[in-house]
Amino acid sequence: MRTLEDAPAEARPRLEAAQKNNGFLPNLVRLLANAPVALETYQTVSAINGRASLTLAEREAVQITAAATHGCGFCVAGHSAIADKKAQLDQATISALRALEAVADARLGAVAAFTKAVIASRGNVTDAELTAFKKAGFDDQAALEVVLGVSLATLCNFANNLGRPELNPELSAYEWRPEVSAQ
Repeated sequence: MRTLEDAPAEARPRLEAAQKNNGFLPNLVRLLANAPVALETYQTVSAINGRASLTLAEREAVQITAAATHGCGFCVAGHSAIADKKAQLDQATISALRALEAVADARLGAVAAFTKAVIASRGNVTDAELTAFKKAGFDDQAALEVVLGVSLATLCNFANNLGRPELNPELSAYEWRPEVSAQ
């Protein structure tokens, strides 16, 4: 993992921006700085994902579901913090998403179920899965935005699973570990 001092020159401005935006330097960003193009991709796609028609809560449902599916404790913790502090999701919803269980809120439940289907089928969801997603009030744009969120999550989840960064102390209240059967 890189620091502001030893990161490649092209990654330093991105590390500085991440530290300013978060109030600390997330270890995911420090890890991605080993490949400046990976860090740039993460930050660029993250910004694009932030402009999606899905609400912040819906985008976080995608991220938590994907991270839990991929067994990425770092991302489950980080996105649980965002879901709690910024999206203001209740603890029961966050816990259900983290456990890959049914969510009481119909729209968030539909997002989580569709995210799981997209990952499991590599995007080749069944007609019934797409229909169920649309019956929850979503459209083709939202379906593609779930795919976008999954692509962002895949980069982060796989990078974290590869690099195994420690969880930042700022995220310790949201720690999550995959169950052995989930791996």
